[in-house]
Amino acid sequence: MKAVILAGGRGTRGRPFTDYIPKAMIPIHGRPLIAHIVGYLSSFKIIDEIIILSDFDGLGKQIEKYFENHKRAKKPLRFIQDSQSGTGRDLVHLEKILEKNSEFLLWFVDNLTPLDIKSMYQFHRGKNTMATIATRRYRKEETGYAIVENGVVLEFREKPTIKLEMSECLGIYIMNSEILKIIKSEGAKRNEINLSYDILQPLSKKGKISAYDIGKSPWIDIDSPSRVEREKKLVNVIIKRL
Repeated sequence: MKAVILAGGRGTRGRPFTDYIPKAMIPIHGRPLIAHIVGYLSSFKIIDEIIILSDFDGLGKQIEKYFENHKRAKKPLRFIQDSQSGTGRDLVHLEKILEKNSEFLLWFVDNLTPLDIKSMYQFHRGKNTMATIATRRYRKEETGYAIVENGVVLEFREKPTIKLEMSECLGIYIMNSEILKIIKSEGAKRNEINLSYDILQPLSKKGKISAYDIGKSPWIDIDSPSRVEREKKLVNVIIKRL
């Protein structure tokens, strides 16, 4: 199975840092975010190649140069120019590469988690759906909470782990390659395609999308260097488990 890392997002939440350096290159423990992800994905036997999609004509060139100078990946790396027209249309460029495999892994670069890819893959195979998305029901909050009754604070809870009413969707998917045909067909109708809303949403109404719950496994959205700084403890926990 091939792993595709989407690393072409503009990273607006990380400005002004991401005006000059791509989000994928946010430093964590002396290495770029994407280097940690590539290293982790390379550790799984079911992954035979890693494809990085980014704007290599722009800031994404920094990603390619990094890996040219740091031969850390244990699996073959391929760099593909993205479409700059939505997360869905980006995948159309990979049709000839991915159609040779029945499934592929899609990982948005701002997701950092020690997700068990093998377990998620087996879950996906058992569900017989077109795509499986990683989800979670538990989230550790960044702020303190209070239990209030009749306007009186009964108890403070500092950064608790709470159970969500709805599952939170994470940016990690395992998809059947046949979904590329749907994306390509949709691409004939519009110039920009959002993977979640234009492709997965309609399929979910047909029962074609399954959810793999990561339980209380740590996860963080690395949107900026300041997020890494604020969540040092959580980031350290994840890095140790990668």
